[in-house]
Amino acid sequence: MSKDVFTLGVAQSRVIPVDLSNLKQTRKANLDHMLRLIDGSTIGFGRPDLLFFHEFPITGWHNWDRAEALRVAIEIPGEETEAIAVKAREYGMYIVFGSYARDPDWQDHVLSITTVIDPTGRIIDKHWKARNVKGMFGGEQELFTTTIYDVLDRYVEMYGADAVIPVTRTPIGNFMTSSTQREPEIFRAGAMKGAEVILRTATGGFSPIDVQATALYNGVYTAICNNAISTGSPFFEDSGAGGSAIYGPDGNALDVADSPNETLVLARIPIAQFRARHRQPVLHKELYMAEYEQYVPPYAPNLFQDYIPSGLEDAGRHLKDKRRWK
Repeated sequence: MSKDVFTLGVAQSRVIPVDLSNLKQTRKANLDHMLRLIDGSTIGFGRPDLLFFHEFPITGWHNWDRAEALRVAIEIPGEETEAIAVKAREYGMYIVFGSYARDPDWQDHVLSITTVIDPTGRIIDKHWKARNVKGMFGGEQELFTTTIYDVLDRYVEMYGADAVIPVTRTPIGNFMTSSTQREPEIFRAGAMKGAEVILRTATGGFSPIDVQATALYNGVYTAICNNAISTGSPFFEDSGAGGSAIYGPDGNALDVADSPNETLVLARIPIAQFRARHRQPVLHKELYMAEYEQYVPPYAPNLFQDYIPSGLEDAGRHLKDKRRWK
């Protein structure tokens, strides 16, 4: 361990979608705002060793179609990650953030990736979103972002089974990131693999008890980064805003945003002390593995492996007859 104690910062910030008619300038404006918040996190006491942003600080979110989202998406590495890397080196901090991304290995796929940059400015990990919830918009529209579950077989073939539940191991702790909600098995698997701090994003609202339970049931630190009130957004500016927090291994809050506006949530993580006493979650899998093995999810994996929907409505049409639950 390089530090016995490190400071975790959660940057609750706005979500403003870029303007397709003024793409480069508005995406740069979002990036510049993010860079100013990184600067701001270092002013005063409690400067973060790791600063964590939500899913969309650079691109924002809108109901774009695939072609539009691919224009909006960034490349990793690219111009934006280079600018963020400069700040990571300047302040000697880890910076974690999500974004829509393009990847030449996944032509025409829109990816939702959380990037981890270390204090030297190096990209040390890129975590794909694990899965999207299907059927939540009444079947007429579906999210078309490609997740691990949507191309599971090809993903494992390219990156290996270990990358399905990625844990980033650093000199200040082992980190897992996720924008998945209400699927505790994913976080239990991460904790079993050694995740000590789980960094969750929930742009647009979340259930605090779900995040709190992640910490309690797995005995790990868990942070949630949500969006702030977003003045100038084409949506309701306060949609699902606020509530970013950091929870300790006992499920108790270490710090919670006291405002839905842009704010910094901070907590000191005694990682050396934690690691000395921490153990994997206790499971008695023989009691219930048979039930898991018999379970059939409502949608099979790999549904975007041979067909890439062009937008929300096309994804709805594509998935409409794929539901296995009746």
